[in-house]
Amino acid sequence: MKGVYFVSGIDTDIGKTVATGMLAKQLLQQGKSVITQKPVQTGCQDIAEDIAVHRKIMGIPMQEADKRRLTMPEIFSYPASPHLAARLDGRALDLDKIRTATQELAAQYEIVLVEGAGGLMVPLTEKLLTIDYIQQQAYPVILVTSGRLGSINHTLLSFAALKQYGIRLHSLVFNHIHDSRDAHIAQYSLSYLKCRLKADFSEAEWMELAKTDAV
Repeated sequence: MKGVYFVSGIDTDIGKTVATGMLAKQLLQQGKSVITQKPVQTGCQDIAEDIAVHRKIMGIPMQEADKRRLTMPEIFSYPASPHLAARLDGRALDLDKIRTATQELAAQYEIVLVEGAGGLMVPLTEKLLTIDYIQQQAYPVILVTSGRLGSINHTLLSFAALKQYGIRLHSLVFNHIHDSRDAHIAQYSLSYLKCRLKADFSEAEWMELAKTDAV
């Protein structure tokens, strides 16, 4: 594993932040040089909350790249999708700033995990969706799903979108965070999605994130 990977989810509140932090922690334990980035953080004033969570999970302090805002190049105060948060804050989202920050991180670290906002179809600007940006940058995707009701539908829709855009799926992360809602649905969702991943993206990895890993 080397390069820049985009971490997305099938929906909001699916556990992308914890999944990103846990994956970064595992890579650190393997001796890899890894950093996480939250290119657009909404609902914050100064420090990207998701980056703080990543560092806590990774067991490391805020890094020099964090202090230089390379890991959090765009922060908006209103908790909404990036395009709406930018509009309400009265300024445009700077895609060049984000690209430059990611490139600088990639030059310093072996692996960069870029955590997106929401799912693949979340608008970054009025004209650009998150999936458009991923396609432009040719980033492989790490997709986070779970076993809650509706996850199969949302996961398969995400699969279809990735295929339509010609984007490589690196891995599907099954987050057990919602298992307690309905154990039957969670277990069936796991087995079904595991089979579908093998059929639809045969080279992609299957990963699982235990609920006890959450912070």
